[in-house]
Amino acid sequence: MSARSLSTLLFGAISAAMLGLAAGAVWTAAALYRQDPMPWLAVPVGAVLAWAIRGCIRPGGPATAVLAAAATFLAAIYVHMLVASLMIAGSMGLGLVDSIRTAGIGMLWQLSRMAASPTDITWAVLAALLAGWLGWRKPRRPPPLPR
Repeated sequence: MSARSLSTLLFGAISAAMLGLAAGAVWTAAALYRQDPMPWLAVPVGAVLAWAIRGCIRPGGPATAVLAAAATFLAAIYVHMLVASLMIAGSMGLGLVDSIRTAGIGMLWQLSRMAASPTDITWAVLAALLAGWLGWRKPRRPPPLPR
């Protein structure tokens, strides 16, 4: 593997991670607004992440499928961790950043694992499978313009 392809793959992984975190933050805002975790929202989030990664970061293929599925799982995990930190912030009268610093990543991870229901996990797995499939596909070429 050449240095160029390795750096391209590393850039794609970092970009996919940032897209996943951003999608998780938007998903959290929607969940807070509705006061419902909305685990089914993982499916459209996964589709949007796959299309964004395939369209802007890498062409369709196996590496893109892995990046899209990983970004979808990252978004789902991030939503659960943010909701756990928001629950801590609300019950203790802290700000969001203070509750994240006070609780720490380990405690937030454990709280989000305990709060995850089988339905949440099922939706996340389905969304990751969809994102992987959409990331694997090659984009369709538009038909040629008439002369």
